[in-house]
Amino acid sequence: MSEDIRTSIGLRPVINVSGTMTSLGASIVVPEAVAAMSSILPQFVEINDLQRKASAVIARLTGGEAGFVTASCSAGISLAVAGAITGNNLLAIEKLPDIVSEKNEVLVQMGHVVSYGAPVDQAIRLAGGKVVLVGQATSTHRFHMEHAITEKTAAAVYVVSHHVVDYGLLNLKEFVEIAHARGVPVIVDAASEYDLKIFLELGADVALYSGHKFLGGPTSGIVAGKKELVRNAFLQNMGIGRGMKVGKESIFGVMAALEAWEKRDHAGIREREMSYLNLWKQTLDGRPGVTALIEPDPTNNPLDRMRVIIDTDEAHITAWDLADALGRGSPPIIVRDHEVEHRYFYLDPCNLHPGQEKIVASRLAEELDKARASNEIIATPFENRSKRRFDGVLKWPD
Repeated sequence: MSEDIRTSIGLRPVINVSGTMTSLGASIVVPEAVAAMSSILPQFVEINDLQRKASAVIARLTGGEAGFVTASCSAGISLAVAGAITGNNLLAIEKLPDIVSEKNEVLVQMGHVVSYGAPVDQAIRLAGGKVVLVGQATSTHRFHMEHAITEKTAAAVYVVSHHVVDYGLLNLKEFVEIAHARGVPVIVDAASEYDLKIFLELGADVALYSGHKFLGGPTSGIVAGKKELVRNAFLQNMGIGRGMKVGKESIFGVMAALEAWEKRDHAGIREREMSYLNLWKQTLDGRPGVTALIEPDPTNNPLDRMRVIIDTDEAHITAWDLADALGRGSPPIIVRDHEVEHRYFYLDPCNLHPGQEKIVASRLAEELDKARASNEIIATPFENRSKRRFDGVLKWPD
């Protein structure tokens, strides 16, 4: 077996059971995309023509009228919002984020203003949009949105994510119905979603996807939907989109990843992932202070994850200390820990190379055995975790 490139350049050989996280490199790029990128890198192309070819593939896979590839789903939010504000006015495109029209308000449900590594509302503000929050964090009703729409409303953004509040808010069908009744286009951020067609089918005017998550393409974002709105977003490449551009390899790589998606053995992949979850459950069942539950994805993606719930007194360790111990060990196992203060974390099976599922099981057993053998309960203050994270990034690159 060839040497792991990560160790050869001094990086930790992490195993990702967190999911399609950008901070970990998102996903394993499919061989078809790797081959496509390698084949086009030595060649010159006319980028806009290549994007036309990508548009046809994106339209076929998403059911939209047109599409293009940009730097990320976050870039897609900015470009789609900018397009809704400027239309095809080239002078307005050059002036952004300063605006030439007062029609720049963008509606977002308050419970959808989350962070995916950066705040959703910042992607809107970068485009010159004025964010108008609708409802409260845990409650949005029709009247909230109906009264928020004015002659200044340029668009409405709907976020599909495990981070958003998942109760008490308007669903997409109702959100679209209210917006369209007043002629307001709806932009859906569906970065980490498996179904490439459902959001446009439900009435969204533009749907945005990450090319580098479930699709297994290069780092990128996909903008798809109604031709005029997609075109107006594409025109932003002559303005704020210049800093969000992608190269020929990303465009062609996304095209290959999309075409591979059509042929993928989705049922076989799901069966393999379930075998990983069952192995981990067998490893954890019966251990003192540990409850292992296999749960469906909260946004209806066709995958399950394992919730590992820790009783600190019985397991002799907190959920966050166990997550940290897994991440520090050899090899490092990075779990899905965004709710770890509630005494649990998740194991995501979708980004493993063959055999790594056994390493994960072994490391779980190792750290739990070590904690149980401890004379004292391992329980560091939770607030120290956040402080360490930001202290570290503020010192980068040291």
